[in-house]
Amino acid sequence: MDSDMARTTAFTKRALIGKANSNMVAATTIAAFIFVFTLVAGKSLLSQMAYQNRVISTKKTALAQLKTDLNARDNLQASYNSFVAQNPNVLGGNAGGTDAQDGDNATLILDSLPSSYDFPALTTSLEKIINNQQLKILSITGTDLQATEGNKQTSPTPTAVAMPFQVNVNGPYQLIQNLNDVLLHSIRPFQVQTIELSGDESSMNATFTAQTYYQPGKTLNITNEVVK
Repeated sequence: MDSDMARTTAFTKRALIGKANSNMVAATTIAAFIFVFTLVAGKSLLSQMAYQNRVISTKKTALAQLKTDLNARDNLQASYNSFVAQNPNVLGGNAGGTDAQDGDNATLILDSLPSSYDFPALTTSLEKIINNQQLKILSITGTDLQATEGNKQTSPTPTAVAMPFQVNVNGPYQLIQNLNDVLLHSIRPFQVQTIELSGDESSMNATFTAQTYYQPGKTLNITNEVVK
């Protein structure tokens, strides 16, 4: 009887010890899981916090730059309005007039260096200049490159493109000399390369080989920045 009771007691102790070990293993497993989960979650949280801090910092930098750009825009607009309203204009002409040196400064600047290739418009300008000098136009020639130059697009760093032409006129020598001076002092840049003269002082033929320029418009590169 005592022997059976002893065996029962030993079995009960082993069962209790086994149960306690099982509970301890389960508790350890759960604790390890919680610990690992906390580490992973904490690392993810720290990573998100660092990312958000970078985003906030980038936004602050962009906002500061935007404020600077807005101030620059306002200053530029005020300067532009003052420049356009100037009368007389930079050539000494009437800002509201229609003569060769008249027009507001913005119009003069746009006329000085067009943003697109337009050979017919150049021909019209040359005809007006020559007629104002009371010379007879014999011919205005050049190579119309509209098919190739007309396709040039705007770019962040545009450069001036030459437009060569020839003008053949007739008139007194003094008027031809005046035409040369007008071309050299025109608001639109004309580069006279050669002048061929024939005839006498009162009736002379002159062939001007020259070139002017146009410059494609400038683009502003607005980019998006991805914060990593």
